Amino acid sequence: MRIKTIWRSLLKHKLTSFINIGGLAVSMAAVVLIFIWVQNELSFDKNIPDNANIYRIKNYISVDKTTTWVWEHAPFNMGEAMKNQIPGIETAGRVLPLSNVKVYLNIDGQYFDETRTAFIDSGWLDMYKYDFVRGSAGAFNSNVFGMILTESKAKKYFGTIEAIGKTIKIDTNIYAVQGIIKDIPANSSFNFDVLRSIAGRQTDAHEKKNDLSWGNFSYLTFFKAQPGTNVKNAMAKLQKIVAKARDNDNTKISYIPLTDLHFENDLQSSSLVQGDKKVVTIFGILGLLVLIIACINYVNITTARASLRAKEVSVRKIVGASRWSLFMQFVTETAFVSLLALIFTLIIVQLALPAFNNFTEKHFTLSLNNIWLWIVLLGTLFITILLNSIYPALLLSSFKPLNSFRGMSVLRMNDALLRRGLVVLQFTFSVFLIVGVITIYKQMEFIRNQNPGYNRSQVFSFTMPWQMFRKVSSEQRTGAMQNVKQQIAGQSFVENVSLVNGASVQNFDNQSSGGFDWDGRQKDFDPPFAVFQVDADFNKIVKLKFVEGRWFLPNSKGDGKNIVLNEAAAKAINLHKPYVGQRFVAQGDTGVVVGIVKDFAYRSMHEKIGPAVFKISSDYMLTSLVKVAPGKNAQAIAAAGKLWDSYNTGRPFSYQFLDDEFDRIYKNDIKASGLISAFAIIAVIISCLGLFGLAAFTAEQRGKEIGIRKVLGASVSGIVSLLSKDFIILVVLALVVATPLAWWLMSKWLQNFAYRIHMEWWMFVAGGLLALIIAFVTVSFQAFKAAMINPVKSLRSE
Repeated sequence: MRIKTIWRSLLKHKLTSFINIGGLAVSMAAVVLIFIWVQNELSFDKNIPDNANIYRIKNYISVDKTTTWVWEHAPFNMGEAMKNQIPGIETAGRVLPLSNVKVYLNIDGQYFDETRTAFIDSGWLDMYKYDFVRGSAGAFNSNVFGMILTESKAKKYFGTIEAIGKTIKIDTNIYAVQGIIKDIPANSSFNFDVLRSIAGRQTDAHEKKNDLSWGNFSYLTFFKAQPGTNVKNAMAKLQKIVAKARDNDNTKISYIPLTDLHFENDLQSSSLVQGDKKVVTIFGILGLLVLIIACINYVNITTARASLRAKEVSVRKIVGASRWSLFMQFVTETAFVSLLALIFTLIIVQLALPAFNNFTEKHFTLSLNNIWLWIVLLGTLFITILLNSIYPALLLSSFKPLNSFRGMSVLRMNDALLRRGLVVLQFTFSVFLIVGVITIYKQMEFIRNQNPGYNRSQVFSFTMPWQMFRKVSSEQRTGAMQNVKQQIAGQSFVENVSLVNGASVQNFDNQSSGGFDWDGRQKDFDPPFAVFQVDADFNKIVKLKFVEGRWFLPNSKGDGKNIVLNEAAAKAINLHKPYVGQRFVAQGDTGVVVGIVKDFAYRSMHEKIGPAVFKISSDYMLTSLVKVAPGKNAQAIAAAGKLWDSYNTGRPFSYQFLDDEFDRIYKNDIKASGLISAFAIIAVIISCLGLFGLAAFTAEQRGKEIGIRKVLGASVSGIVSLLSKDFIILVVLALVVATPLAWWLMSKWLQNFAYRIHMEWWMFVAGGLLALIIAFVTVSFQAFKAAMINPVKSLRSE
């Protein structure tokens, strides 16, 4: 019977019901999506059995007295020492991710390129415990050229998971599929779809020799400690072993728990999926704000309409209803509304998931078997009911029957003050979110439009496979690449071509320390340099700006050992002035500084520009930078592809434009800012819904007053102003409260970027004006509607 009464009440007050249920449904859907993502971030690698006892070796490399590099990689031999020489270590395993490297799989002449591949050993299989649906770990370990595929990749390559024994050719090696595993979950740092054996890699004598060198830090090395093992003591023993094996060892060995990998933020670079704890915190706060804003709507509208239910409550009290039973009635009403909202929430989430997955590049599903989904759903529902029900239920159940029947006000001044306070709180959040969105947008625009110090327009690059040149002399490699350059440069639609040693100009991570010298250098000072090995045509394409001096001259033997520095390098080493002509030794070549270029962004703008050195080189210059004439991209790419095919590389032609690479560098920032902006807009819309509902109720309650004012000659604009000013004052107050909060929090967020905008006064003015305009339009619509009602009608109804 009670449900039937609630249903009638909802149908009777359609606008209020729509605002309450719609606002709650949209906000709960936003919160569910946010917390699905947050839960995924916080649960990384917790699906691995016995994860509390698994760690990864972490190395601190002391470069000089001022610089320490932090590496996630370790020498291959470190894993052997962990397994065989350290007590308390149950097993050790190694992973060699081929991050950002395209691996080409040749299946019956058809090529597939994969970027999520890795080499692993048997120890890693023992720790990770992949879920095999076909084949086994034992079969993989017994075949050095075995391969493991995920289910989705097996279906992609062979149309079925029945792929055991099928062969795949990579370069000159033929691999046999020995295992099919379930797809890697979204909350795994090790999202590899194709796995090969390290033992197979080491059948190449050159690779094995490199691996067995203590100076080659290539592998992610994990170990599983027996329960009760003192891991710090184990690391100390490993440190002693490494000190004996390496001359002049400058490495401090440490470790990190497996479940902390995702938020590891002190590495030089990482080959795994990385998260940002600050972003996760921001999303968690944003989710709570969206939910609180929707709950404020419900509380405000319910308490504002409380006077309309005064007689109903009074009658119930007179016939014997206790305050507790009335309290529970209103809690039940709130629960019913929240349950209705939850039904619509599930529908909205289901409809939004494809777009959400596409944007986040995850594979979230609305599976009712997922315990975490139910925790998020029921947790959100419980918080919603709790926030929405307590105060309205206490207020409504506290009415005094005699006051109601005497026509006295049943609402206290405190209740109105609370509603105003909640509106201020709601729009404080909204103004903060608007200012936040403006700040994020301007920072992303700053990154996109900031002059990186070089030209990247109409430039693409491609890299010839190094395997082609391993067994030929340096002269033959150089001759072959010069031939590639000349053939591309000879095309009418190509403006220039340069050869470089390194696949990237703007995400450059090839740093080197030691082997550098200059006049005045202290013996213990060996700062790291980003070493660009280039040719004389490089600057014709990237157009670096000079502070002084010049670029390398074409065909100049004298420039063969000379170098060009950036400003950061000259400052870091305190190079004597004048810079040009100063002696400089770079990796064994003694020459002079011929030029100083302005600093340019060869890494992400999250990092400060470091010292860079350019030197002329000719060997292993396998990457071609191609500057294309305007409008001729297709022709240039086709010509480069045709040339590629003529070399029988054994893989399809692959290239990338510098502009596209730039977008990939900031992809995570763009995704996070896009999601924050979307959910912030939802929060503002929900705030407006609440203001709309309050304005509608206020206009309804003051109908008689409006009618009398119109009869006495009040204008429509005067009535609109009368009904709007109270709400506008509340929004202005919210702006005053939100401004310092937004400035403090957004300044903290901007500190994530080494190069960033500054918070300016106009951002707060713009955010406040936008909030005022939105609030004014929302309230004025209802005010104008009330002002246009015929006063005779409103007075007669009274």
